[in-house]
Amino acid sequence: MYRVLVCDDDAAILDSLGVFLRLEGYEVIKARNGIEAVEAVKSGEVHCVVLDIMMPMLDGLNATLKMRERYNFPIILLSAKSEDTDKIAGLSFGADDYVTKPYNPLELMARVKSQIRRYVSLGSLPKRETLLVTGGLSLDTETKEILLDGESVKLTAREYGILEHLMRNMGRVLSTGQIYEAVWNEPSFMTEKTVTVHIKKIREKIEINPKDPKYLKVVWGIGYKIEKL
Repeated sequence: MYRVLVCDDDAAILDSLGVFLRLEGYEVIKARNGIEAVEAVKSGEVHCVVLDIMMPMLDGLNATLKMRERYNFPIILLSAKSEDTDKIAGLSFGADDYVTKPYNPLELMARVKSQIRRYVSLGSLPKRETLLVTGGLSLDTETKEILLDGESVKLTAREYGILEHLMRNMGRVLSTGQIYEAVWNEPSFMTEKTVTVHIKKIREKIEINPKDPKYLKVVWGIGYKIEKL
């Protein structure tokens, strides 16, 4: 699960953003000022920061500067000021995006999702041996969590086993017999239809257009593979 830090000195805004982010499936960390925000990112991995500019003790711009000394996660600044000079200042301090108050919460959620997707796809996250990634598709072999463009994907145990095996062998074509033996842990015999049915179900869950798959490809007469993107 991706973690988003939200920082705003307005408790109502802070609570509202927390609700929307949790509905999108994110874990939320809250801070009331820039100092709290800078300390909060030290407590664990953070994948995006939504940061108000006008705050007591340490404002959003200077908090951004401090975070940029150590971290490269995306930062989205919130401000009641809409002048271009303010936006330019925010971006020059190291922010990735700038949203003017009042804002549409759904638009802000879309911006968070876009920034996290870009952060993951560009390989900015620390590499973990448990994390298998291709394009916007990621599978964590430790937590068994599958994400597609930042959204959770629910698979059955067999579907998960097939996808994990294919992603561990990314770019390599595996026959239905090889897939069956690896996932079912027993010799394959007339198993092509069984594997094919599961592949179809996986495609329906991870592909925008299952008939023209981006990730799970068939190599006719040989088997299946996960495309390395």
